Amino acid sequence: MAVVGRLAPSPTGHLHLGHARSFLIAWWSARSQGGRLVLRIEDLDTPRVHPALADDCVRDLEWLGLDWDVGPRKQSDGLEAIVAAAERLHRMGLTYPCICSRGDLKAAAGAPQEGVEEVRYAGTCRGKFTSRDQASTASGKQAAMRFAVKYGLTVVNDAFCGRHEFDISTNVGDFPVLRRDGSPAYQLAVVVDDASDGVTEVVRGDDLLPSAARQQLLYDALGLPIPRWVHIPLVTDSGGRRLAKRADDLSLRQLRERGLDPKAIVRWVAGSIGCPCEGLPDVREVTSLFRLQTIPRSRVATATEEPGSIWLARH
Repeated sequence: MAVVGRLAPSPTGHLHLGHARSFLIAWWSARSQGGRLVLRIEDLDTPRVHPALADDCVRDLEWLGLDWDVGPRKQSDGLEAIVAAAERLHRMGLTYPCICSRGDLKAAAGAPQEGVEEVRYAGTCRGKFTSRDQASTASGKQAAMRFAVKYGLTVVNDAFCGRHEFDISTNVGDFPVLRRDGSPAYQLAVVVDDASDGVTEVVRGDDLLPSAARQQLLYDALGLPIPRWVHIPLVTDSGGRRLAKRADDLSLRQLRERGLDPKAIVRWVAGSIGCPCEGLPDVREVTSLFRLQTIPRSRVATATEEPGSIWLARH
């Protein structure tokens, strides 16, 4: 089967060095296998999306030297298909309306446990309503749709991280496939889009490994083929904090505007995955050197000695 990879930036902030590393690895992985790539702009997180940043995402990827065979296309262009998938899940009896807000979830959970980023949903609305409209009429609140998770372990076999088991019911609970405003939630949107785009390999940060388990439940429920998972270590700052858009970490746009040669980033990323290069290589020069098994298991840290000067410290 021909390999189809994807680049899926979200225009919720400027791309940074961590994104550059993930996208370069995804590109090298697909191209080294003679595969194709899809560029999809994931623009469904409406409150956080800044449409003008979509063009910046494309410019950043082009600046790095990346290309693609399909796209760029916007995730919102496939909205009808995603909503149709949600409706199909409901007809199958696999989802239910939920009127609980984030505030309700936090109040029900009580004091948050240290290190826990996601509040488990206890199934409060299971069996209460037959449809979103009926839930809204009865409660006076907008209703989301949640996927009803069965008890048991979900096994994710990752090409880089190996085998992992997730108890979604105990740790996360029933998760949303439609938000309260009727727009698709991330887990469903990415499944439907990747299947529609024929994606066979998903390369992304290992912070999304737990999401792969939830997505597998949706792939199975919809009868869709599960892609090859490749979850790689994240990039952090010199203090060990993961890079983030919301923290205004050094962006690719800043580096572009400062006149940095993008080949310096290519060299840094190549070196960080066990492909040291002489000079400043073009992204295509690294393709033949790429080996998934040479990528270190530990996270990598970046720092800047002066604007545009990048080096690697592994910890």
